[in-house]
Amino acid sequence: MRARTDPSFVDFLLRVGSGEEPVLVDNMIKLPNEMVIKSTNEEDLEKDLINVVLPHLFKNAHSAENITNRAILATKNDFIDKLNENLIDQFPSEPTTYYSFDKATDDTGTYYQEDFLNSLAPNGLPPHKLTLKVDCSIMLLRNLDPTNGL
Repeated sequence: MRARTDPSFVDFLLRVGSGEEPVLVDNMIKLPNEMVIKSTNEEDLEKDLINVVLPHLFKNAHSAENITNRAILATKNDFIDKLNENLIDQFPSEPTTYYSFDKATDDTGTYYQEDFLNSLAPNGLPPHKLTLKVDCSIMLLRNLDPTNGL
């Protein structure tokens, strides 16, 4: 995986988006070797991925340019959530954790336990538990407060 400003990466994405990149079986494309991270086992794969995409994260945590000019692409939100937890752990500051408040209304039989509701992760909703640290990047997917730049 390369920084998203790498010209070869940008060219590759443009070719994929325009349909110019050769397609293999079942509309799949072959990623260039320089975009693939090879690892010996699953445990080391995440560490290797983080170290390649965000080298020296602990040392460069205060550099917004170092963090925001890079991206990790994954197929499922579960993978991203796990990677995000690992990345947050590597930032040098103290964590602050925020929790959602989930409660079923009109549930007289108590069919929906809070633990069950907290385990759900529907698309478009934030997670039940959100841990942040100073200098970690976040991405806003909605215009929360446009007049103040959010």
